[in-house]
Amino acid sequence: MSSLRITGLGHGGILYRSPADRWLWVDRWTGAPTYAHAYRHPERVDLVAPTHGHFDHVGNDCEDVVELAAAGGQVICSHEMAVYLTERGVEAIGMNKGGTVDAAGIQLTMVHAEHSGGVTLTGGAHAQTREVGCWGWVIRFEDGTTVYHSGDTDLFGDMQLIADRWAPTIAVLPIGGHFTMGPRDAARAAEMTAVQTVIPVHYATFEALSGTPEELQAATRAQVVALQPGETWEA
Repeated sequence: MSSLRITGLGHGGILYRSPADRWLWVDRWTGAPTYAHAYRHPERVDLVAPTHGHFDHVGNDCEDVVELAAAGGQVICSHEMAVYLTERGVEAIGMNKGGTVDAAGIQLTMVHAEHSGGVTLTGGAHAQTREVGCWGWVIRFEDGTTVYHSGDTDLFGDMQLIADRWAPTIAVLPIGGHFTMGPRDAARAAEMTAVQTVIPVHYATFEALSGTPEELQAATRAQVVALQPGETWEA
């Protein structure tokens, strides 16, 4: 069994390749100006676990999730997103916060996130949104390595419970600000969850997302691993 490999896809997207070589895609958005070109056509898909419905995490009309599902991936998401995906011809495992799904040898527990989560719907005269919720993931891989993937969120006090209940060693946290917490609050999140390593996401894609990994590192004692699009870090 090899180690966990974590690849930045650009913006909020992460590809996890587990120690048993299961490929888990989270928040892939191929429309991102920073998307990793090498992963535009997925070589393999085992699991797909978005964190909410915003276009910059799943594409308009969840098109990135639909594409990954068509490539063979099992989709795990909120009940509301699963209902919507059924309309798109995708069978998904719908769940809610506090629940755990064991799929392909990986445990995914859905946890709170402080955000919104409307899918952008197109095809009519005007685009509109349909709320499907927002959440984070605690992901436990086959060798016991546990990752807190927060999704888009603000800082909230119950992050302390994530440390108490699951003891993750790695966190994937947004740092851009404007739509999510910025670097200083992400540093506080790292402290509250007691992780050793933070992988920052959701920054520098647009001008408004001005937080930087350097600001995060200055505010935390955790190791900061800033992945360029397409770059892989081995846990």
